[in-house]
Amino acid sequence: MLIRSPDRWALPASEATPESVYLGRRALLAGMGAGMGLAGAALATPAMASTDVKALAPLKARRTVTTADEPTALLAVSTYNNFYEFGLDKADPAANAHTLKPSPWGVRIGGLVKKPFVLDVDRYISQASLEERIYRMRCVEGWSMIIPWIGVPLSTLVNFVQPLSSAKYIRFTTLADRKQMPQIGFPSLDWPYREGLRMDEAMNPLALLTVGLYGRRLPNQNGAPIRLVVPWKYGFKSIKSLVAIDFVEQQPLTSWNQSAPREYGFYSNVNPAVDHPRWSQATERRIGEFGKRDTLPFNGYAAEVAGLYRGMDLKRNF
Repeated sequence: MLIRSPDRWALPASEATPESVYLGRRALLAGMGAGMGLAGAALATPAMASTDVKALAPLKARRTVTTADEPTALLAVSTYNNFYEFGLDKADPAANAHTLKPSPWGVRIGGLVKKPFVLDVDRYISQASLEERIYRMRCVEGWSMIIPWIGVPLSTLVNFVQPLSSAKYIRFTTLADRKQMPQIGFPSLDWPYREGLRMDEAMNPLALLTVGLYGRRLPNQNGAPIRLVVPWKYGFKSIKSLVAIDFVEQQPLTSWNQSAPREYGFYSNVNPAVDHPRWSQATERRIGEFGKRDTLPFNGYAAEVAGLYRGMDLKRNF
């Protein structure tokens, strides 16, 4: 159940998930401060260049979305990743992403908006009312996880910058720095990594601008210091290590759709009825479980998002 009242976002100390519980379980904003009544808040501890979740600063957040599923073990969440800027194997990001420097970090927000600005991520984390949301996440390769994310609804940012009526889409861009991302030469993608959402998708309450997981700031391999999480779409839509968010009129070109348009569509909604050209999407393997389970339409979030695509051919618009 979503809790959308802003008055409920702040977490009383008595309701915070203890750090010991999180770490032991199963092996905006600089420019927004004055406008949101957040001036004077203490700055957050700057992010460390770390791939070890336990070494990162803890975050307090109020739980607003959960699931009956048990969260995936922290070790798996932090060591089994897709982040090609740090290598192609699932273990490569955790081994190589220590070179990423997540602080200081700014995200340029502009395009067709009335209030463009640069988001200071450290200040953002200290001043925003953070929510914890336990989401099912599904990878196009057929594996899935249950992850406790921490962030704020993307719609909060959208509302603040006041998009012009001509803004129909949002384009997201990842850092592309060979010094920090030594494997960025992967030839199949045109760097920097780019993703996009339709405006109504971005305004859906499930879309989360994310700064932490498992009660702490994001580790480098999981997209530090700030990323997007869109749980009803395949994982590659949840772009990592953001440096730019642009409001645009035309559907933006996205990295995997540009690289392999027959395999990766712009929408990329989890749809068990649409196979990837090289494998079926009808089932998935939950990390930590034996065997497979049926894939749910929209990753189990159909009640919240199916209306966004009413009347669309979801096999053609995959």
